Amino acid sequence: MTIPEFHRTRRRRFLCDLTAATGTLLGGPPAVAVGSEPRRQELRGDIVIIGGGLGGCAAALAALRLGLRVVMTEPTAWIGGQLTAQGVPPDEHRWIEQRGAPQSYRTLRTRIRDYYRRHYPLTEAARRTIHLNPGGGSVSRLCHEPRVALAVLRNWLAPYLSGQRLRILIEHHPIDADVDRDRIRAVQVRSLRSGRIRVLRAPYFVDATEFGDLLPLTGTESVTGSESRLETGELHAADKADPHNQQAFTVCLAVDYRADQDHTIERPDDYDFWRSYSPQLSPPWPGRLLDFAYTHPRSGKPKTLGFHPTQATPPGVLNLWHYRRIAEARQFTTGSYASDLSILNWPQNDYLLGNLVGVTPQERQHHLQRAKQLSLSLLYWLQTEAPRDDGGQGFPGLRLRPDVMGTEDGLARHPYVRESRRIRGLFTVREEHVGRKNRSLATGQPEDRVTAARFVDSIGVGSYPIDLHPSTGGDNYIDFASLPFQIPLGALIPQRVLNLLPAAKNIATTHITSGCYRLHPVEWGIGEAVGCLTRFAIDQRAPPVAIRQRPKQLQDFQALLRQQGTEIEWKDG
Repeated sequence: MTIPEFHRTRRRRFLCDLTAATGTLLGGPPAVAVGSEPRRQELRGDIVIIGGGLGGCAAALAALRLGLRVVMTEPTAWIGGQLTAQGVPPDEHRWIEQRGAPQSYRTLRTRIRDYYRRHYPLTEAARRTIHLNPGGGSVSRLCHEPRVALAVLRNWLAPYLSGQRLRILIEHHPIDADVDRDRIRAVQVRSLRSGRIRVLRAPYFVDATEFGDLLPLTGTESVTGSESRLETGELHAADKADPHNQQAFTVCLAVDYRADQDHTIERPDDYDFWRSYSPQLSPPWPGRLLDFAYTHPRSGKPKTLGFHPTQATPPGVLNLWHYRRIAEARQFTTGSYASDLSILNWPQNDYLLGNLVGVTPQERQHHLQRAKQLSLSLLYWLQTEAPRDDGGQGFPGLRLRPDVMGTEDGLARHPYVRESRRIRGLFTVREEHVGRKNRSLATGQPEDRVTAARFVDSIGVGSYPIDLHPSTGGDNYIDFASLPFQIPLGALIPQRVLNLLPAAKNIATTHITSGCYRLHPVEWGIGEAVGCLTRFAIDQRAPPVAIRQRPKQLQDFQALLRQQGTEIEWKDG
């Protein structure tokens, strides 16, 4: 079998699986009669972006700002990915207010704060706070409600929609691709509502999906799961490669607290299972999953978390209620909020029993439903059995808030995905490039003085610890220090396919380094670079691989990024 035949066969197999699965992830099969042939409408643009998460939105905004015509799809009804459909407040580094992200990302954060100032009944003290944190959550300097980020992104894109330079197809999923050797000619997407199929054509295609769905459809070489130490030379890599060893995913939900009321939900069907479930991990998990004892990510030792919606926890004990709190009632005028709002995205509802990537459609749906049951079981346990400091059990006043997620069941529209398919790129970021200890060993510099690898083809920067959650392969937390890093262009360019670019968690990192390249500002920065790169490649009439190979063109592209407000290197101060 030739290489093109192999990719066509693999793509057909994936197409059959994906067609069967279309709609199941988000609820229900496509509404099209069996045996009917939906009419195909063709849409054209300068760039087609499959996936409307943070990377997809950033790519669209950059491309639109530079005069391109954009078609973007999104499988849910909400663009914004992690910030909106997944319900996850931003994970960011400590310098985010001043540097270490594209200017457009800081503009996003400013617009979110300004939206609260314009539309929400903030107290005067909160309104005057320069770095307003509406939720007062400890995970981020900007914890906020998903609907606010959604409103900001929609408003930002509205002029381009009105001017017909942007077309957004919500609730659409890719189902097939037309590929001619090393170039994509078109991608077919199907409406999850009507079953209608559209053919999307453009010189460049962007995979900004949460799972890297465009990679198998187009035959783009990719990898899943964990590589072996022999393959990557990484200190924290596994002894053996395992494509099914992937980080846990989480179905988030929002709750408030009415102390004088009982909002206990119906006992979840799988509650007995999750109530007694103990993760089988190495190093060992300290007990049951539904408990406040967990494995501290950095030390690997048992540690106890705290929880109370209205009272402080003992010194040094993290109060989970505050951790991802997205609305702090005291920052709003009296009566505006009945209580704080908080997101349940904790160690206790990380789902470990299966993956959403590299499995059959039936397996994907099975694991998604079990993950939903886990999150509901966590809520029920908190309402009925969670130990309180006063010796009692349960917080029945915890109230599920479906309106926060815009769903009937109260759960997020899309699972929070920490790991995707990753392209096999021209360059792969390994632990020796960004991990503090591995980098120290590779360079001979002391750990307190070592810096991350400098990439001549840098197109952005980021910073976050290498933070891998427990995995389906039995790994407990893998969490250790990394260094403020650059994003190399080579990690965004597939080894073979000429006109496909990744704009999410699907760049060429390893399982290990994906742990620091997967967060909100980095994903946005990748998307920003991809949108600019598309404009530059069209103008230069050269594919991204050629731009990277030609020093003058590479420098000119980096100059364009700087003009657009992108930092490509870390500066002191």
